[in-house]
Amino acid sequence: MGITVGIIGCGSITRFRHAPEYQANPYVEEIVFYDRHFKRAKELAHLFNGRAVEGLEELLRDPKVSAISVCSSNEVHHLHAIEALQHGKHVLCEKPFANSVKYAEQILDAERKSGKKVMVAHNQRFTKAHQLAKELIVRKELGEVLTFKTSFGHQGPESWGINKSNSTWFFKKERSLSGVAGDLGIHKIDLIHYLLDDEIDEVHAFHGALDKVDEDGNPIEVCDNVVCALRTRKGRLGTASFSWTYYGSEDNSTTIYCQEGIMKIYHDTKYPLIVEKMSGERIKYELEAIQTNDNQTNTGVIDAFIDAIIHDKEPIVTGRQALASLRVIEKILGSKSIFS
Repeated sequence: MGITVGIIGCGSITRFRHAPEYQANPYVEEIVFYDRHFKRAKELAHLFNGRAVEGLEELLRDPKVSAISVCSSNEVHHLHAIEALQHGKHVLCEKPFANSVKYAEQILDAERKSGKKVMVAHNQRFTKAHQLAKELIVRKELGEVLTFKTSFGHQGPESWGINKSNSTWFFKKERSLSGVAGDLGIHKIDLIHYLLDDEIDEVHAFHGALDKVDEDGNPIEVCDNVVCALRTRKGRLGTASFSWTYYGSEDNSTTIYCQEGIMKIYHDTKYPLIVEKMSGERIKYELEAIQTNDNQTNTGVIDAFIDAIIHDKEPIVTGRQALASLRVIEKILGSKSIFS
């Protein structure tokens, strides 16, 4: 059974992640591209042997298109996802799920009414090191999880975005809203929920625009750094930091502290998962390197989405789970001081 998919938004996330992964999937017959800049849609259609359409309505009304990737900027995620669902399409939405919990709930309402599937592209769940770490946690190889710390930071989205400049929409409050928290932080919140089978419910955070400037040289309107302390429903304690100002190598690391040892994830380039036991034993797992902006490999997200459609099963990252992570981001951005 061949599937025709549509993609809304033809920026970098489509060019480097969604389009090549759809093209590589054996069940995908055709990709239809839409962007408000038709030239971008045409360029990607040519690059990936697809088809470009000039209007969003044309894409949504196409009876051949059964699934849509929402790869537009943050402020219209909910609008595009809801419209796609109302037109009877399955939806894969880029993160953040929406720019607010209220809008995310509207997507979930549209999902219920449509009977279609919604998946959110939280790709950290799919890496080999994270999946193995979860297996070890589930098996209680090191006893119960007590505390954790996680970090995600790089040099910023200016060089990643389509226009390769400080005028990127990531820096605009009306489009990005959540800055680095919604760009990088939400990945790590989802990861902690996934690894621990738990949810963060208490947050104390600092956030600010410390260094990034817009195209006019003014400080950006959204945060470029976040540091926070977290507590989960099950009582685990942790810290998290997210940054667009790590002006060296990318940091995408997580440490899980357990009763009988420590798991270090993506601290070492050769050994993505290292287990240190209380006894002194050290186990190094040589697995694939994590995907980065400079190391574009298959995320597994597209394959999982198509698999959920083909076999009519629940997506690996549901809208409900994405909503839970978005609630935490709202708390982080609403928290002005660790003493508040």
